[in-house]
Amino acid sequence: MEEVSSFFDGKLDILINNAGGNIHKGTLDYTTEDFVSIMNINLGSAFHLSQLAHPLLKASGAGRIVFMSSIASVVSINPQYPIYSATKGAMNQLTRNLACEWAKDNIRVNAVAPWSVRTPLTEQFLDDEKIRKDVVNRTPMKRFGEPGDVSSVVAFLCFPAPGFLTGQVICVDGGMSVNGFSMD
Repeated sequence: MEEVSSFFDGKLDILINNAGGNIHKGTLDYTTEDFVSIMNINLGSAFHLSQLAHPLLKASGAGRIVFMSSIASVVSINPQYPIYSATKGAMNQLTRNLACEWAKDNIRVNAVAPWSVRTPLTEQFLDDEKIRKDVVNRTPMKRFGEPGDVSSVVAFLCFPAPGFLTGQVICVDGGMSVNGFSMD
């Protein structure tokens, strides 16, 4: 943060916490090391970076934090994501807590929770015929998300315009999280 501080004259307007990782296993197969690793990557890094950035965000006079969460924080999407889902659920609550605690410092804190977005990281999963069909069937918009679907929401949250928007988790999921038991 010292280097960031010197580069930006002691101020930081925007912090986007976008680190993440997962290990695909059933709950009974995780080791303590797996648990700690996923917690540290997904939640610990976001928490500690936000702590470290706080003075710089406060000094900017209008700091913004955006956490990259996941739709897995809102609904169960895969039985092999228990720790990942828990970290993203905790991140959503961290979003709300920091929004309340740091509002006095004029720092807005929000999160974006995407569903299946086609990126180089997800390409191998989304190219699988069964997974592709399952995702499309669970998504009212009947398609995968594209990087621009998510980045445009992140950019919006970073603009000054939504100055009264804080503590929110915005699902970018083609309607998946509100689909309920739709059989369409």
